[in-house]
Amino acid sequence: MKRLIALVTLFLVLAVLSACGGAAVYTTATQTQPTQTTGGTIGLAAGGAKDIGNFRENIRNDYLPLPTDVTYEGLFYDYFFDTGQVEPANKLYSPSYSFAVTRDPFSQQTEYYLSVGLNSGLKESDFERKKLNLVIVLDTSGSMTEYYNQYYYDASGHQVDAYEGEGISRQNKIGSAVESVIGILHQLRGDDRVSIVTFNSRAFLEKPMTPVSRIDMRQLENQVRDFVAGGSTDQGAGMRLGGQQFDGISGLGDLSGYEYENRMIVLTDAQPNTGDISPSGFLNIVRSNANRRVYTTFIGIGVDFNSSLIEQITKIRGANYYSVHSPRQFRARVEDEFDYMVTPLIFNVSLNFQSDGWRIEKVFGSPEADAATGNLMKINTLFAAKAEGGEVRGGLVLLKLRRISGADQVYLRTTYEDRNGRVDGDEAVIYLESQRPEYFPNTGIRKGVLLSRYAALLKNWMIDERRYYGYGNSWDASVRDDCGIVIPIENIGQWERTSIPLTVSLPYRSIFRDFTGYFEDEMRAIGDYSLQKELDVLDRLASSSSGSIRY
Repeated sequence: MKRLIALVTLFLVLAVLSACGGAAVYTTATQTQPTQTTGGTIGLAAGGAKDIGNFRENIRNDYLPLPTDVTYEGLFYDYFFDTGQVEPANKLYSPSYSFAVTRDPFSQQTEYYLSVGLNSGLKESDFERKKLNLVIVLDTSGSMTEYYNQYYYDASGHQVDAYEGEGISRQNKIGSAVESVIGILHQLRGDDRVSIVTFNSRAFLEKPMTPVSRIDMRQLENQVRDFVAGGSTDQGAGMRLGGQQFDGISGLGDLSGYEYENRMIVLTDAQPNTGDISPSGFLNIVRSNANRRVYTTFIGIGVDFNSSLIEQITKIRGANYYSVHSPRQFRARVEDEFDYMVTPLIFNVSLNFQSDGWRIEKVFGSPEADAATGNLMKINTLFAAKAEGGEVRGGLVLLKLRRISGADQVYLRTTYEDRNGRVDGDEAVIYLESQRPEYFPNTGIRKGVLLSRYAALLKNWMIDERRYYGYGNSWDASVRDDCGIVIPIENIGQWERTSIPLTVSLPYRSIFRDFTGYFEDEMRAIGDYSLQKELDVLDRLASSSSGSIRY
């Protein structure tokens, strides 16, 4: 306690003497000022979702997405953030902190936010992924025969071409998955090892674990292109057989022998319907593998990809997931960031937040956000991430704070483990000055607040529309003049996803129009015009006239 008081006193003195005047955070690690360049270091980003592509494709194809199609960490990873870092990072993980005061755009109530910048002292020139033991697990079940932009378990679907403008014919999900597998194979080096497993009603070992240098890769690609889909979906069988391919690999269980990265990549629409389909069953497989340093990436295929299942699984150590927008886009992404995709650097991040005046109310940007309490934030995994122009892709976790008294001092203690199990940490005392809205010390926290509000609004809309879907008088019966009496799909399993037409009620259309003005103003203030794609979504929803619009 004496040490804390001394630190607080020191930084109160620094606050008085500081020439910054308006700075809101004083810390032992950094001061929130305009960010300097990273000096050629990489950044960090939380595990879990790495995009919200499934949400975008559902909107594009006139379907109502699931709330789990949008995650805060997935949305954050679409953008680069000023992390608030001033001094060069000197550790593998060096967090920086920024404080903002802003009003809710609807209620006008004052809100307080603290951003945690995910910085690393690891130089980009020193970053290189390890040799890779990779098992590719490919879903070849019947649902993978459906077109990418349709729902397999629907009686009918919209005939919208998800590949318009790509110069290729429309593909089904298995075709998209096969092209994605080939894109992954192209990233492998001679000293990597690879195995391929497929599954439908059972699992099949298509390629045992073999050094890439001993594989005729052209022949293997042709073998992959010959895969066909059909049958039921025992995803657990595929994942168990995939995990078995790591058995007997020399050094796998030796914590001192970190020569290889071990990863299983599962390409699926995540609609299991046979075998053990309980969430605990899948969680146990991924968790058991993670305990022996075999980590999992899921690649979601198709608009009916069941994000509600995968979102639960990828909270486990070392896990992440992406979605395939199209084979060409996914291949470009794999070529650009494969090494980041398969390289977790930090585990078991814990931020202890101690203050008499503040509590953590909500966490945005971490899969473990629901595990946050009033004084603790946890992140299972931080992956390597690109840093460009002093900003980090997905390099932010945002805390919404609640003021409980007039005390402004906050003591922060971070601990984490590296890949070798070594524990390190960081301590900071920050002083949250009284500021009036709108106060943002940098564009990073401002962008984080904007995207968090955007994602929360979308989730509210999807939950409300699904809850009240079919109420009122303006909805379409399944029996129509254009399709006759459609045979209904019965006994749909909990992971077999059927569609709901894109539905935007009148109240939400008005809400989206109002929010669009706020979003556009903030985009201009931030100066990141790549946010335009979110404005396009808002414009689409505000003017929606398709689907089952309720009046």
